Amino acid sequence: MLFCAAYVLPGLFGRDPWRGADLNAFGQMLALAEGRAPWLSPALGGVPTDAALLPHWIGALGIVVGSPWLDATVAARLPFALLLALTLAAVWYATFHLARGDAAQPLPFAFGGEADTVDYARAIADGALLAVIATLGLLQLGHETTPELAQLAAVASLQWALAAAPHRARGARLGVMLALPALAGSGAPAMALAMGLGALAVTWRDRDVAARSLAPWLAGAMLLAALVAWPVHSWAWRLAPQAIDPRQLGKLWLWFLWPAWALAGWTLWRWRGHLGHRHLAVPLVSVAVALGSSIGMGGSDRALMLGLPGIAVLAAFALPTLRRSAAAAIDWFSVFFFSACGLAIWVIYLSLQTGLPAKPAANVARLAPGFESPFSVPELLFGALGTLAWLWLVRWRTSRHRAALWKSLVLPAGGVALCWLLLMTLWLPLLDYARSYRPLIDRVARALPPGACVAAPEASPSLVAALEFHARRRVDASIGAAHGPCDWMVLVSRGTSKPLPPQGWQEVAAERRPTERNELTLVYRRIAVR
Repeated sequence: MLFCAAYVLPGLFGRDPWRGADLNAFGQMLALAEGRAPWLSPALGGVPTDAALLPHWIGALGIVVGSPWLDATVAARLPFALLLALTLAAVWYATFHLARGDAAQPLPFAFGGEADTVDYARAIADGALLAVIATLGLLQLGHETTPELAQLAAVASLQWALAAAPHRARGARLGVMLALPALAGSGAPAMALAMGLGALAVTWRDRDVAARSLAPWLAGAMLLAALVAWPVHSWAWRLAPQAIDPRQLGKLWLWFLWPAWALAGWTLWRWRGHLGHRHLAVPLVSVAVALGSSIGMGGSDRALMLGLPGIAVLAAFALPTLRRSAAAAIDWFSVFFFSACGLAIWVIYLSLQTGLPAKPAANVARLAPGFESPFSVPELLFGALGTLAWLWLVRWRTSRHRAALWKSLVLPAGGVALCWLLLMTLWLPLLDYARSYRPLIDRVARALPPGACVAAPEASPSLVAALEFHARRRVDASIGAAHGPCDWMVLVSRGTSKPLPPQGWQEVAAERRPTERNELTLVYRRIAVR
């Protein structure tokens, strides 16, 4: 539980929404919570978006419930942190139920003494949980307030329901009736139907009567998912018809799913003649749909993320058959790679705080001009405690007392958790300065009167959300905003030359993001016509 908390909690407090999908989603949640957009039609700058309603409702309700005691960013993140925790719990319990099956049990010893069924299942489940945490692709996407995290929790819950059907019939039925509609309502109805069809195929072929009895409930859940998708604006064609570079797709899969893909591949090889058994067929449903969706969406990493629960389960079943040389290779790679990453984070942090060594601080000053590194005792304390925990973990793993079945995954998972903790403590001010819109908006807001109406006809969704959140200005982002009632306008110019002011407007400010040299944000004031 402490290990999961060390992975889930860093990044929850003390940072702004980062530009991109994180800020886009938060801006729509804030607009819903503050009444600037109708709950049935999320919008940014008064322009309706095609966002799925369910995830944005979750974040908006968090803001409403948390106000005024919690900052809006924290209040919106809390429900999504709970969704990440739900994902981890669902993966553990799904693996636990699958590992209790007769086909998943190890061969009994000739003279007895093999592990107890429940103890073995718990050890395999621990390995699956560590595999999820160790996966590099979940690190950032799993800590954002985006619809994909709600989709991930729904997929993990569906996998749990399929795994628990022989042991928890009522819970499994309720699980599928909630998971598939939630997946559809979170913006992935086609994936919900595809996973439902895959689950039906697995259920019909299952030898267990209790598992087969789940089939009618799956059919009903698919129908409900299809019906839910229409009123919550989830049906949309997201497939990308353009050609995909196989090398780029391979690189994405290799790093995004590392190290779970290697162990999952070993599991499929060792069990290649038994792929129809539940402990392999159930996780393969989400893996196959996620891989196919990633290809169909032009190499989407967010679609690929939905395969992580299944990949983790498959990876866990490789642990009992993993060769000692392979386990040693994973351990030594993890020790050197994550120790080097942690050391680099510490060296740059010390350079920013003390000036020694001088070169890292000079590089930061060149890449993020104007950044001044504040000193925080809590951040330093948490970073130091995390580093000491890593050193203890390495010592434990390399000692002679290492009989745990999940031992081969503890260092990859611990290394990922360490680096994320250090980034979200020691490097958090720097990352926030580089990835937040606040430094730019603070300067832009000086040229805008309080309460001004700002036209932003060509602004990105992130910039619109930043103007509404950081600057607290009313924004009109419609195409014809320049001809609307707003007396102030913000335009973005890309390139080295500054464009001429539009007719009827006068330039009053030109600002750049500290870490963006090819993008200029211009502020204009309407010229009074006499």
